[in-house]
Amino acid sequence: MRAAVLRELGKPPRVEEFPEPTPGEGEVLVHVTAAALKPVDRQMASGKHYASPRELPIVCGVDGAGRVDGVGRVFFGGPRRPYGSMAERTVVRKAQCFPVPDTVDDDTAAAIINPGVSAWLSLKHAAKLTPGETVLILGATGVTGKLAVQIARLLGAGRVVAAGRNKSVLASLHEMGADAAIPLDSDRQELIEGFRREAGRGFDVVIDYLWGSPTEALLAAISRSEFAAAGPETRLVEVGESAGPTITLPAAVLRSAAVTIRGTAGIPPPDVLAAALQAVMSGAASGKLRIETERVPLADIETAWERDAGGRRPVVIP
Repeated sequence: MRAAVLRELGKPPRVEEFPEPTPGEGEVLVHVTAAALKPVDRQMASGKHYASPRELPIVCGVDGAGRVDGVGRVFFGGPRRPYGSMAERTVVRKAQCFPVPDTVDDDTAAAIINPGVSAWLSLKHAAKLTPGETVLILGATGVTGKLAVQIARLLGAGRVVAAGRNKSVLASLHEMGADAAIPLDSDRQELIEGFRREAGRGFDVVIDYLWGSPTEALLAAISRSEFAAAGPETRLVEVGESAGPTITLPAAVLRSAAVTIRGTAGIPPPDVLAAALQAVMSGAASGKLRIETERVPLADIETAWERDAGGRRPVVIP
């Protein structure tokens, strides 16, 4: 079968013939119809991710959409190595296959689950968002950030503020549920003032896909320079680091503002994960959650690997 095969960490995969997978006990053979190309796929292939492969070659791709004989259309995750989703066929545990509604096409099913579940868990499980709260999405113009804006609204946020670097995408986020937008290409002081202006009584929840200098500006904006009554707590969930892997955190920020910073480490309990997946799939089926995709033939994987899709999620078609 044809597959996107990785033979060297740090290099793009190439389309090659790869041995056919054979299901073991509790596993099923999936005829793959679509597999999203995500940042985590690139990170794992680079060798810099904690789950990067130790033995090569492998087929790239951690999830996708396909068909299982006798079952029908499914979204699947976690193919058994060395198999992956960017291939004509793969093998996964039957328990890791989930039905896809008729109203959700294969491209959307492959593309929306990973970023959608990530955003859902960040907002509901990690940040514990409650209806009526004010949410800031820091990095709202990326694929996952755009879904986070939509999901925050679905979960009942009273106000959603989107901050991002792509001005054209930022302008479109009002249609997805954002009440206000903050461009991140301003100088530091303008950015600090922008955060203060849009915070109102304060940000209850911040989902941070950027880290680096934008996060430093945000923390400067919510800190105080004088003694004052404590405001509402800001729960900042650190998810990504596309603007930088480190920040400078003055102690005064934590002494003057009620801010809690936490990450998203670890896989949540199976029931929490299943509920998030079902919620995202239902949102896609109803049209309340939308994602832009770009079809990439499997034969073009090497050139598509490093290409910027401009806010769309590339979907590899075997």
